[in-house]
Amino acid sequence: MGACFSRIRSDYVVYVRTGDRRNAGTDANVTIILHDDVGHSTGEITLDNFLRNDFERGKQDKFDVPRSKLRPLGKITKIEFWRDDAGIGSDWYVERILVENRLTNDIFVFPIFRWIKAGYHYMIKHLDTSLPQSDDYHEQRKMELEDKRKIYKYAQKAPGMPVQISKMPPDEQFSFDYKWDIVTTKVQLLATSKIVKLTAGEWESLAHLKNIYTQNVFHLPKGADRWSNDLYFGLQRIASLNHSIIKLCTAIPEKLAVTEEMLKPFLEGNTLEGLLKEKRLFICDLEILEGLSCKPGFTLCVPIGLFMINKNKQLRPIAIQLFQKPGPDNPVFLPTDHPNTWVLAKMWYNNADAAYHQSLTHLGLTHLLMEGVTVATHRNLSQSHPVFKFLAPHFLYLIAINTRGLEILVSEGGWVDKVMNTGIKGMFELIQRGIESWHLDVDGTLPEDLKRRGLDDPNVLPGYHFRDDAILLYHAIQKYTSKYVALYYDTPEKINGDWELQNWGKELALSREQGGVGLLGIPNDGTFKTNDDISKVLTCIVYTCSVSHASTNFPQYEEYAFTPNYPGMMRGEPPRSKEAVDERRILASLPDKPTTLDIMVVTKILSGRGTKSLGDFEVQYVFDPKARDLVDEFRLELRQISKTIKERNESRNPPYIYLDPEIVPNSISI
Repeated sequence: MGACFSRIRSDYVVYVRTGDRRNAGTDANVTIILHDDVGHSTGEITLDNFLRNDFERGKQDKFDVPRSKLRPLGKITKIEFWRDDAGIGSDWYVERILVENRLTNDIFVFPIFRWIKAGYHYMIKHLDTSLPQSDDYHEQRKMELEDKRKIYKYAQKAPGMPVQISKMPPDEQFSFDYKWDIVTTKVQLLATSKIVKLTAGEWESLAHLKNIYTQNVFHLPKGADRWSNDLYFGLQRIASLNHSIIKLCTAIPEKLAVTEEMLKPFLEGNTLEGLLKEKRLFICDLEILEGLSCKPGFTLCVPIGLFMINKNKQLRPIAIQLFQKPGPDNPVFLPTDHPNTWVLAKMWYNNADAAYHQSLTHLGLTHLLMEGVTVATHRNLSQSHPVFKFLAPHFLYLIAINTRGLEILVSEGGWVDKVMNTGIKGMFELIQRGIESWHLDVDGTLPEDLKRRGLDDPNVLPGYHFRDDAILLYHAIQKYTSKYVALYYDTPEKINGDWELQNWGKELALSREQGGVGLLGIPNDGTFKTNDDISKVLTCIVYTCSVSHASTNFPQYEEYAFTPNYPGMMRGEPPRSKEAVDERRILASLPDKPTTLDIMVVTKILSGRGTKSLGDFEVQYVFDPKARDLVDEFRLELRQISKTIKERNESRNPPYIYLDPEIVPNSISI
């Protein structure tokens, strides 16, 4: 049956790359047939190198095609291959197969990206990129999607939460060379640091707290030297990890009990009316936190912050009210209050901001939201679909990090329960609230989000580094996406006739109660009619998985690790009067030593980056030459954006590095 490979040089060579996935290798017998463009084909060729273990995980094997199996062949346009069920490891994940013609130096690429079932004959065309209506192998495509739907099933881990995977498929598990095992990494960090004795007790002073940081592992976070500074508190709204709450203030809300006289010392000779007209007042209102559950014995404020751009074009806070309803026990705190009282008010504000950040900005609206999108993509789009190939690099490790990481961090008694005032109960409640109001066409579309908040004009709110850098990346992604979509959908009929794309859109928009992802703001409730409809959704997905997540994840150590700067946990009660407080009151509000250590370790891990930069994909899914040209264009534009951001950072103090494309990964992989 077939032929094994001799050492005689052959005119044709077959290269098979087995994927770097758990249990991806096989000892089964593998057979292939090559077909050309004029109807000629080889006989059955057994892929086997004598006395060698082929098809090992993560390896590429080379097979010379015996001349006895060849007749004159033209361009190799498709391959047919299959395996039997022999051997211990019969599962087999194939990444790609290449066929080289040594006579012409042509190389024919056959992307596979499939688990190969025993006994089934797979037919794969050159480049394997097609819409379903133009695929010659409908039954194979249908079978593969049916199989994937059995594996990729939705589940809600708690009522009202975004949908996730019901059980992590083997296909999504980390490869062995992927180092982000959170438990192991935590042990390693502690072992190599000098703070392993930081296990009990309270803080003696703020200076004592600073002394625990060591340069070898836990460097002094940037927030430690500026945490009490008002200008830095302003920068935390626009150039840190929770950058999309701030809005242009067009009128002072009645619930914020400020007066002209109260604020006069900070208005630089102007009036509130004048500042409103000049678009120099801004507001952060965390009313979404009202009534949120907290851990027993803990409190969460529901603050409003009023900010002003001063004559030096710097954003600074001019008023903080810690709860929504004005009253004698809910004063407006001002920069002219006792310094420690003002600092304590800012800390309680940041504690509320941190609850929003971890629950929504980070976990809910990147990790969890995109997990449902990932599941829908696998359930509805074939590996041969150009949209699947476009999105796949941006889903790398997402399901794995959500499954593995969240089991440790967001579980009963886990990290969130230990270090956040809300605990996981309050976190889940907040995610539920945020998901109910999130719309792809506004919240997931950066220009529309900025417009809604009155911040789309770059002359309004100078120093908004997140906006100024993110918009460059958004437009680059949008341009890349639009060109890619136009490559495959050059007529409306191709969109209408693409049942995989239409099923995908409908499942994204279908409510969670009806078995869908439940995304609001999908064009036409998931019925794609134009290229622009498709591009809007793809741009949102790529932007969220890369830019949005990078901006909210990677600053975590610098902000959280020095707990007075951005406290995830605050003990005791927030101030209910403007009376002076001392340093002991501030210290008593902070997490104790073991909790601080937990915050330092986990935010250090989460701030690490181990995958490639945006546009430089770990796995190449796109082989169509025209599409690869678009990828190259995208990379070129990203390099120019990187140069622009580096130039901007030369005059920024402090620099805003998190959206340099060299730092932004392709996917939510930590």
